[in-house]
Amino acid sequence: MMRLLPFLSFLVICMTTTHVLDAQPWLLDSPVITTPELRAWRNARILPVASSLNEHSIHSYFNTCPESPDGRYVLYFSSSAANGEKGDLRIMERATGVERTLVTNLTAEDAHRVACQQWIAGGRMVAYHDFRDGLWIVAAVDIESGRERILATDRQLGFGAPAGEWVPVYGCHWKPGKHRNLELINVTTGTIKPAVLASDVLAKYGQEVVRMVGEGDISLFFPVMSPDGKRVMFKVSRGTDTDNFRARKASKREGKFVYDLAAQRFIGFYERWGHPAWTPDSTGILEKGIRIYDLNTSTIRRHAVGSPSNHQSVSPDGRLYVADSDIARRETGKPGEWGIIVGSLETNEFTTIHRFMNRDGARSWRKPDPHPVFSADGKRVYFNISDGGFTRLYVATIAAIPAR
Repeated sequence: MMRLLPFLSFLVICMTTTHVLDAQPWLLDSPVITTPELRAWRNARILPVASSLNEHSIHSYFNTCPESPDGRYVLYFSSSAANGEKGDLRIMERATGVERTLVTNLTAEDAHRVACQQWIAGGRMVAYHDFRDGLWIVAAVDIESGRERILATDRQLGFGAPAGEWVPVYGCHWKPGKHRNLELINVTTGTIKPAVLASDVLAKYGQEVVRMVGEGDISLFFPVMSPDGKRVMFKVSRGTDTDNFRARKASKREGKFVYDLAAQRFIGFYERWGHPAWTPDSTGILEKGIRIYDLNTSTIRRHAVGSPSNHQSVSPDGRLYVADSDIARRETGKPGEWGIIVGSLETNEFTTIHRFMNRDGARSWRKPDPHPVFSADGKRVYFNISDGGFTRLYVATIAAIPAR
């Protein structure tokens, strides 16, 4: 199914004042900005990704980039439902503006991560999950043939490494049943293999687990694989056995456990989740407060002290980070206002490249956040904005990364 938007029409639409946004004044900055990359990001050009003004277009999470690894397409969840919880997966070709629907009529747990849609297998496929016919399924679609493959049932999808072919899955956190472990599925062959056992987590961290979520059966929740596909971080969950998955107290989910898949051993445990993201070399984890946990040295490094941060991720070259944050209580911030912040992990400088109202959009029980993330070449940052009646995906672009 395709929607063809003529290239010239696309350019006209994108160049209207309704669609083009100059980066907003850079308040919430470091006192002095000397980093060339940050100066470039101050002049970023900001555009919506999808052409429609009357639909949600939602990027799933800051642990995955909506732009394909080769830079050709942008992936998003499109919905006309007020709550943004039912819709389609679409891709837009960046060079032409052509939009194509990959999968229709998906049901999401919420609008916060929608279908957990993500590029996989080097960009040949898109993986996602869906509540279909009363059961959760994990699936992948080949973007050229349009063929969908059901990979697992009664599980949900974590986030894999886009260059690899394996995605992590887990049992439904509110009612996991027999699916209490983390598993890996090969999107090409359909092979399923165990990755981390809940019993092994309890054997090593039993006291910590009881302290965080109480006694009783647990399941492993929300795995995020490292860029090299060799490590995974996840939470533990204690479900309530409810059938209502759209409830904040459907389960208790805590902790951050880090596991080496190749060596089959735990390499880290932290009680705070902190909205973590992997560093591009797979050796560190960035979290709120712009702290990097170095897994090789077991040390914590603090960067850009004072920078706003809520969801944050690292640039492909490891030099910058991007974060979103509620800035209502900072400087000239207004109630409901958020910002997109780009900062240096080398000079500890940061700058707010865009600020916007973010209190409307999809009326889901768990609302979407901006969830900013860099493109594979480091020249673009994608993020959601929830203003007015819709949550829409935007992209901030710089012409080039300054040479060093």
